Amino acid sequence: MQTDAKIFIAGHKGLVGSAVVRKLKDSGYSNLILRTRQELDLFDTVAVKDFFQSEKPDYVIDSAARVGGIKANMTYPAEFLYENLVIQNNLIWEAKNSGVKNFLFLGSSCIYPRDSPQPMKEEYFSNGAPEPTNEAYAYAKIAGMKLCEYIYDEYGLNYTSCMPTNIYGENDDFNPETSHVIPSLIRRMHEAKVAGSAEVVIWGTGVSRREFLHVDDLADAIVWQLSKYSDKQFLNIGTGEDISIRELALMIKELVGYKGELVFDATKPDGMPKKLLDVSRLHNAGWHHSISFDTGIKKTYDWYLKNIAKNGVVKK
Repeated sequence: MQTDAKIFIAGHKGLVGSAVVRKLKDSGYSNLILRTRQELDLFDTVAVKDFFQSEKPDYVIDSAARVGGIKANMTYPAEFLYENLVIQNNLIWEAKNSGVKNFLFLGSSCIYPRDSPQPMKEEYFSNGAPEPTNEAYAYAKIAGMKLCEYIYDEYGLNYTSCMPTNIYGENDDFNPETSHVIPSLIRRMHEAKVAGSAEVVIWGTGVSRREFLHVDDLADAIVWQLSKYSDKQFLNIGTGEDISIRELALMIKELVGYKGELVFDATKPDGMPKKLLDVSRLHNAGWHHSISFDTGIKKTYDWYLKNIAKNGVVKK
């Protein structure tokens, strides 16, 4: 991938998109095409078509999506399925129609069945039903990945996908209604510390296990995949290491300095019991993560303190 290539990053304001922009700029790529929601409505098929016809990017990175944690996924499954289908269909199909030859679709490890063997190899994704708490999001991501595969075969275009594990880091969503587990725990424990609360209640038993990848590592993997990988087979992107939610909560409690009790509410869902990616295909292709979990969590909390909380008070 030449440093003067025209690269469109869809969703460049989000957690992943903003990290991709940082990585590309740091790597010498300067011809980046960026559009806010106000400048390009990805729900508008005609607007997306006109954009691709006029800009004609060489590469497209699709990091635009409606995302959220268990609560958001369970509350708004229709919106998660519909909105993600519309966004990705508009981007993938209109990019193809305008002659874009290189497209990278960002999926999710949510595509794997709830009872998938662990660690999860790429070929396991179709061996059962997804976890019910994120089923709608999973089906949308499966559809996007398959559409890219069909275009790869039918049109001979380099439309590929990657399936990242759980992502966290700077510029994450710390909204308590929509956030994933790491930003949710950071914010809630910080607020509890400031307020002097005696306890923090956490959904589930705490026994489920999750794999986490810092967003800067994902951005590095994305740029690497665009430059080095051109197979139809999607790639798992992760660390190959996991941690229980209880262990994660205790780790964040110590980092934040919260002195109260952690109460695990077993009446709330745990989600998938274990979700660990097999990253042997990724490693064999030549990419490994570089940011340790301890380092990544500290960087994320530092960013939260500087950008979300001010003088110990959460900004609205």
